Amino acid sequence: MPEIQYRTLGQTGEQVSIIGLGGAHIGFQEDENDSIQIIRTAIDNGINFMDNSWDYNNGVSEIRMGKALQDGYRYKVFLMTKIDGQVKEVAAKQIDESLQRLKTNTIDLIQFHEVIRMSDPERIFAPGGGMEAMLEAKKAGKVRYIGFTGHKSPDIHLKMLEIASENEFTFDAVQMPLNIMDTHYESFGEKVLPILLEKGIGVLGMKPICAGIAPRSNIVTAEECLRYAMSLPVSTVITGCQSLQLLQQALEIARDFTPMNTKERSELVERTKEAGEKGEYEPYKTGTAFDATSRNPDWLG
Repeated sequence: MPEIQYRTLGQTGEQVSIIGLGGAHIGFQEDENDSIQIIRTAIDNGINFMDNSWDYNNGVSEIRMGKALQDGYRYKVFLMTKIDGQVKEVAAKQIDESLQRLKTNTIDLIQFHEVIRMSDPERIFAPGGGMEAMLEAKKAGKVRYIGFTGHKSPDIHLKMLEIASENEFTFDAVQMPLNIMDTHYESFGEKVLPILLEKGIGVLGMKPICAGIAPRSNIVTAEECLRYAMSLPVSTVITGCQSLQLLQQALEIARDFTPMNTKERSELVERTKEAGEKGEYEPYKTGTAFDATSRNPDWLG
């Protein structure tokens, strides 16, 4: 049986699986034992990148992943989670809560979650901002690497990178939507990806199937979406698998993966152009349904 490929995460030297297990879907299962089985099956089959967030399912996703990573599994994975706190006190509290839920002393990568407002970068880097808590956590050995995520606009990502540079800081990883529909509307792939590669920052692709929406266009399949995303110069493609069946599908695609050639990529881009140019299949960019911190501003501090 072919094995899953691994890629280097930016300049960290860490080797991560070509697909990562999305944390938002860990918590959807009625029985936590089903969640644990999905996580451990993923790890047993070569997936070592674990995605999570302090706010996923009100903490249930982290709690279940923490349980799944016992019995030696913690040391088989590159563990990532995210915090929402943009002021020092709130960020520090969330970091400690994530450590407790995940049952670990050190998280490999913690990212500032949902950087989706133009004001977010300056809040995070301001005196008394979340970055102070993150740097203190790194110094204390609670976190090894620091990144940020967002799904709204590539311009906000560019501002975050600019503010970081002004503060003489370079992120280890950045997470963003990278999928075939992104090519046509407010494209992270066009605007942000080249800068991350130039700076040697690890690229974490998310929403490869547009949160499951792209196949509804009847123009592109889930398999094509995943293969397109994995063909990009990313470190890993994070995908949600709320069942063992969906996990097995993702594993099969990853094991059989060969990068799209120029002709295949061009054909897919052309085929999806009309469907993608208005952002209809990327509601996380155009609407507010995915903006959890907007509905819960107290999470930001």
